[in-house]
Amino acid sequence: MLNVFARASVSRAVDPIGRALVRAGLTPNGMTLIGTAGAIAASLVFFPTGMLLAGTFVVWFFAMLDVLDGAMARAKGSPTAFGAVLDATGDRLADGALFGAIAWWCFMVADNRTAAAAALIALVLAQIISYIKARAEASGLQAEGGWIERPERLIIALVGTGLQGLGVPHAIEVSLWLLVGLSTVTLVQRMLAARRSAQEAAR
Repeated sequence: MLNVFARASVSRAVDPIGRALVRAGLTPNGMTLIGTAGAIAASLVFFPTGMLLAGTFVVWFFAMLDVLDGAMARAKGSPTAFGAVLDATGDRLADGALFGAIAWWCFMVADNRTAAAAALIALVLAQIISYIKARAEASGLQAEGGWIERPERLIIALVGTGLQGLGVPHAIEVSLWLLVGLSTVTLVQRMLAARRSAQEAAR
């Protein structure tokens, strides 16, 4: 959902950092692995133990490395096919750890089964939304965009955990159900986009 201008602005800001990291000897794939491992570890360490505010900032830090690996790939010339697969795989693993850890907090710390259910539904929808795009592209179709992509998903989820960590009641539950609603709309949007793409290809 982040528009082209926002993405271009982010790229301009992080591209110099990406070039500096490449000159320092780091690789885009290495950065992807660091970001994925860090996000998974932080999610599983902080959220299940109730350290919501610390977990929010640490997970966000490692999630931002996902932006840097793209900047590093551009600095090296162009992204590789394997790098794209690795990046997508890392995103799915990190998302799974994040929402699984939030669900655990809802179950075991907050004793809120409704919020836990929302976390699990949001997790499933996130995986399906990403799968629709990948499956469509594998079939030669287009199914991009929608209201909720990964950046928005992370922002909404981590704003919820951060506010809850600051003492705002029901912040996680509200953010999770918001994600469920918006993700459901996005799923429908991508399926409709894939159908339009198929119809155009058949003409």
